[in-house]
Amino acid sequence: MFNSSSSSDGASTAVAEKPSSSSKRIEPASSHIEHSEKDLLTKIREFKVEFGPSRKDILNFTNQLAVMIRAGISLPDGLEIIGCQTANSKFKAIILNIKSQIESGQSFSQALSSHGDVFGGLYVNMVAAAEISGSLSDMLQKLAEYLDEEAETRSQIRSAMVYPVIIAVMAISVTVFLLVFVLPRFTKIFMGKEHLLPGPTKILMASSSFVRGYWYFLVPGILVALGGFIYFIHHTDVGRQWWDRTKLVLPIIKKLCRCLYITRSLHTMGVLTRAGVPILNTINITAQISGNSLFKKMWLGVHEEVRQGKKIALSLGKYNLMPDDVVQMIRSGEDSGTMADVLRDIASFYARELKTVIKIVTSMIEPIMIVLMGVLVGFIAMSIILPIFKMSSVVSS
Repeated sequence: MFNSSSSSDGASTAVAEKPSSSSKRIEPASSHIEHSEKDLLTKIREFKVEFGPSRKDILNFTNQLAVMIRAGISLPDGLEIIGCQTANSKFKAIILNIKSQIESGQSFSQALSSHGDVFGGLYVNMVAAAEISGSLSDMLQKLAEYLDEEAETRSQIRSAMVYPVIIAVMAISVTVFLLVFVLPRFTKIFMGKEHLLPGPTKILMASSSFVRGYWYFLVPGILVALGGFIYFIHHTDVGRQWWDRTKLVLPIIKKLCRCLYITRSLHTMGVLTRAGVPILNTINITAQISGNSLFKKMWLGVHEEVRQGKKIALSLGKYNLMPDDVVQMIRSGEDSGTMADVLRDIASFYARELKTVIKIVTSMIEPIMIVLMGVLVGFIAMSIILPIFKMSSVVSS
């Protein structure tokens, strides 16, 4: 009796437990699906494409750090505060990594050098010079001023190119519209009268037929050609040298480019010299950020000759990239021991000259682009109108 009752109790217990166990299995599965859906929606909602730190991010970082150090906040604390407030997650990770390296015993310049692709050689060397002299706050302020001036120069160059680019896009758009949508309507009128059409009209009609018939080859071909050209001038030594040489000989922009490279080189050199960076490091950094392969080659040649004991002005005189008056002023600065002041004055002069040249180039490019656009649209219009006049005169005669 006892065994049978116990077995029956066990059976009843097992039967009673089955529904509860099955219900327990179902509930976690549904809740798991709901949680996974919520996680997926959250990930989609929070997804964003983020690039590395921009020049503006580095400028803001430098300004904030200079203010904090001047206020008496320690370097690791300042880095932690700025890192926690940084919106860019990649830059935030870099700042916190620099903080951890400093806390592990490295200097600020050594920690920055591990992220040299972000901060650059100029930044690292100026910080290293400030650590030796004990003036980190003042040096960061000078760096912020330098970055601000560089950003202003870049903004001026971009602003000078906005209007010509807009005009070029409008000219191409109008031409494509006329070839694809307007000219085919007149082709029906000219059909069977091809012997009466002038040469420009025949060329235009052939171009319209080609664009409409082979646009699916034409558009990818243009994109591939443009991408190949960009790759050629940016990722090959031959293409880069050709493009840098071309920019220094083109009639309209050669003065603009020359002023830009001279201003950038001498400004960088003056800032590093006043910061107490060794002259060989200064020239090497100037070569790396000059922005033109020909100027880079020149500064590397100067670096090698200065390393052998020669003077900067004597080495620069062997090249035709620097104006004679600039070389003479650098020679005077070397002889008098006021190299930093001379470089600062030359850079200031060419910075003002650059602004003037930008205005002149912009004022020249605008009417040239308008005239080119007018000639292009006028050629298309006349190619359409002339056959109509010719056919009407034939009919009337």
